Amino acid sequence: MTRYVIERLSWFCRDMRPQVREGDGRVKITFSRRGGLSYDGFKNYLLRLKNEGDTSIHWPVIDIEGIDAQDHSRVAALQIADCGARAITEAFEPDMFGNVEGTYLKLLRPVIYNLKKNYMSYGLKILPTWEKASLTAEQREILEDFNGKILEEINGN
Repeated sequence: MTRYVIERLSWFCRDMRPQVREGDGRVKITFSRRGGLSYDGFKNYLLRLKNEGDTSIHWPVIDIEGIDAQDHSRVAALQIADCGARAITEAFEPDMFGNVEGTYLKLLRPVIYNLKKNYMSYGLKILPTWEKASLTAEQREILEDFNGKILEEINGN
């Protein structure tokens, strides 16, 4: 999953560079510090991917040596990222009562990465694929509200 995130981050930085002239165009990857994750191991994983050359990652924007881990409570960007992830989770993962909430996802739509309105392959990467996901009627409604065109194509409508 992390490879997908890095891939999409690299595409986003590449695509946004003409509009955002600040900095050197590279993404600063910062993890929330937690036990059990080897940050050096992650850097080595990225180096292996880069050397194998069998990915769609746009490497010029990835600063592998700059990967960092910080305390979650001290970095507002980590807290904002959690808010976005939680908003998306609420649309797909039922709460203890079996409810999902799509309002937050809908509100985030204007800032979710897309290419020519294709959100599902760029800003949202759902696994398993939409076709294989077992969606409830409520989840399907949320997705149709978010991007009905994709589901219409899947359903053959």
